[in-house]
Amino acid sequence: MPLKFLFALLLSIGTGYNVLAQHFKNPILAGFYPDPSICAANGKYYLVNSTFSYFPGLPIFESTDLINWTQIGNAIDRKEQLPDLKNGGVSRGLFAPAIRYHKGLFYITCTLIDKGGNFVITATNPAGPWSKPVWTPKVHGIDPSLFFDEDKAYIIYNSDAPDQKPEYDGHRTIKIISYDIQQQQTTGDPVILVNKGSANSINPIWIEGPHIYKKDGWYYLTAAEGGTGYNHSQVVFRSKEVTGPYESYDKNPILTQRHLDKNRPAPITTVGHADLVQAPNGDWYAVFLGCRPYDDDHYNTGRETFMAPVKWVDGWPVINPDMAEVQYRYPITHAATYKTPSYTGRYIFKDNFKNKTLDKRYLQLRIGEENWYQLLPGKGLSLATRPVTVEQNNHPSFIGFRQGYLDGVTEIKLDFTPANENEQAGLVVFQNEKHYYFFAKTIINGKPAIALYKGAGNNNNAGRPELIASRLLSSNQPILLRVTAEKDKYHFSYSVGSNKKFILLIKDVDARFVSTRTAGGFVGVIHGMYTSSNGQASVNKAVFRSFMSASNDIK
Repeated sequence: MPLKFLFALLLSIGTGYNVLAQHFKNPILAGFYPDPSICAANGKYYLVNSTFSYFPGLPIFESTDLINWTQIGNAIDRKEQLPDLKNGGVSRGLFAPAIRYHKGLFYITCTLIDKGGNFVITATNPAGPWSKPVWTPKVHGIDPSLFFDEDKAYIIYNSDAPDQKPEYDGHRTIKIISYDIQQQQTTGDPVILVNKGSANSINPIWIEGPHIYKKDGWYYLTAAEGGTGYNHSQVVFRSKEVTGPYESYDKNPILTQRHLDKNRPAPITTVGHADLVQAPNGDWYAVFLGCRPYDDDHYNTGRETFMAPVKWVDGWPVINPDMAEVQYRYPITHAATYKTPSYTGRYIFKDNFKNKTLDKRYLQLRIGEENWYQLLPGKGLSLATRPVTVEQNNHPSFIGFRQGYLDGVTEIKLDFTPANENEQAGLVVFQNEKHYYFFAKTIINGKPAIALYKGAGNNNNAGRPELIASRLLSSNQPILLRVTAEKDKYHFSYSVGSNKKFILLIKDVDARFVSTRTAGGFVGVIHGMYTSSNGQASVNKAVFRSFMSASNDIK
């Protein structure tokens, strides 16, 4: 390391200020944090993401500098807000929220797919509590976003083709409808702003995720296009009137990676679904989803939140200007105080369950009626061993944490004495109801054992998960379970009692089985603390003494 750089680094550590804080690191939120939306209010920035069928839903992040982010709440954190967030597949539920601020009030618009449609919730404090949903039945579509134009408000959203007669698969429109913020209801009839997409001669598909901004007398409408897979992109239109007509930028898309070599090192792919924000010094930035594949477009971390600068060129915004590839690090032009990374790079999350409430980063599958978990401050997290399983579209005894790394480790300490072979507890590497690995303590042939099960996958049979590795245990002492990820492989190991020496159960397990490309859907892998009696009645409990997730990613 050059002496000059070393001296500057030591100086920054000694003063609490880091020269590297003049850059921000991507992804700014590592792991399953898709569909980001951002707004500025009162000198701070607020960001929200989709959560689909997970609860609590719609995490709210706060930052003072666009570099350091802290989760301050979840907009959907009470069962009475959305009692219908249940019984759907893991990739259903809450789609594409958008957050906005206007005259002292925060607004989130969102879609509850299959169940209720589109709604608006509000809060005076972005940390919550947020209101119950107010539904907008005239907004037929997905991805609603509010736009405030002085004393007027509008909802922009993705909708059907004109007269519901698509000319091809993926033919969609962007519509706008007036919204009365006092009465909390839409007024008038919707107007089509964009039909098909940015270049109608090539039949563009899946125009969605729209937002409108006003700058220098122009209304700018930006939206995702091309589908949420590898061909994802961001496009922009502008008009002198909020209701159009809108012209498409002749250099669209303003963001994509689909044209680049798939074999480039450490690629970032699938970028799009962007939202723009302006910093106090006048600079603009975009947050957007992207993916970090490890092998032919396989990724377990799901769609993550990235950020890049925006440059205005001849009256048009361009994301990631002057570069072909989205970068893992960008300079930032305003000062920031260094903090230990929590959501990106080499981070570590530890929880010994000393608090009276669960950490905001944990997720459950859907909403249920039973109270099946209990925090025992200083002793652990107790989960009731119930008949419901993760294979069902139900509410299992599952509390999970996003896998935020390509290379890293997740570890739990478990105290569990199974009563029979139906009872299992441990660490589940969960993508969806059919694609998961369950690293569990159970009983095999009448003796306590450690076992690794694999979900049924895309097989049409309704059989039980496959047992792919097991080992008998000599006692029922507390056990440490560890899963180590190395891109396309998982390694599963364990340690019994006070012995901290880990024993490898099985290595080189195919991680692609729980990748989005294999499993489908819109979510990423969740590492869950989980217990089940697999359809049988039980009075047992599993006590998780600790949880740890650490990234070794060096990008």
